Amino acid sequence: MLKRRIITGLVLVLMTACPSLSWADFVARVVTVHEGDRLTIRHDGRSQMIYLKDIDCPDLKQPYGKQAKHATAAFVGNREVVIRALTREKQGRTTAEVLLEGGRNVGHELVKEGLAWSRPDRSQDQSLGDMEQLARAEHKGLWSEPNPVPPWKWNVTKKTGRKYSN
Repeated sequence: MLKRRIITGLVLVLMTACPSLSWADFVARVVTVHEGDRLTIRHDGRSQMIYLKDIDCPDLKQPYGKQAKHATAAFVGNREVVIRALTREKQGRTTAEVLLEGGRNVGHELVKEGLAWSRPDRSQDQSLGDMEQLARAEHKGLWSEPNPVPPWKWNVTKKTGRKYSN
């Protein structure tokens, strides 16, 4: 009971400090981290799978896929988080921003560490692209590879059996 009050208090403080948060935001517990950008949350007695908004992590079988999963688990595994901007994409996937206690965005943290690509085709947030460029320049994570293949291209080559080159 006390823990729930503390979390609720933190959410209220966060909403006051960050006016961009709306009353539609909610607190949920992360129960499973499937991949770097895919998790299952539990809220109001229901479980729901969500994808981190505006990013794409390497698949588990790609270089840095397991590292992305482990990093996400370290940030949010079995923890209470704030879910913001929950939406359903055209493809039927549910996406959201996942915020840590201090208001940090998990997707942004993964991009900064070189464990995810920003998806400019899905986002109007230019700062995410800037974070990716900085990670590239510093050769962090997947950017230490000579030709990292984004998962949306890797999945196509996996299905067709063709090799992809940048």
